[in-house]
Amino acid sequence: MSSFSQQVFDIVAQIPRGKVISYGQIARLLGHPRGARQVGWAMRNCPDGLPWQRVVMADGSITGGDFAELRREKLASEGVEFLPDGRVNMSVCRWIV
Repeated sequence: MSSFSQQVFDIVAQIPRGKVISYGQIARLLGHPRGARQVGWAMRNCPDGLPWQRVVMADGSITGGDFAELRREKLASEGVEFLPDGRVNMSVCRWIV
C-alpha cells in the first residue's frame, strides 16, 4: 500500500457519523489539490472497517456503481441530509469546509 493511500485512509477514519467529505477535499488536505482521482483509486482498496460511504463527489453525488444504493442507505441511517435530487446536502453535512 502506498503512503498516499494510507494517508487517505487515515483521513477517512476520522470522518464523524453524519458527515461527509469529497474526494477533492481529501486530496487538498494531503497537499494534492488535483488528486481527487487518486483518492478515488485509493478508496477502491479501502480496508474493512473504514466509513467508506462518507466519501462523496464535491457536488454531493453518490458514487459507487453497484454500491451506490448501499452507500445512500448507510448515509441516511447516519442522519445525512439529502437534497430533493438525491445528492447529499453538502452545505449541511460537509465535515471540513
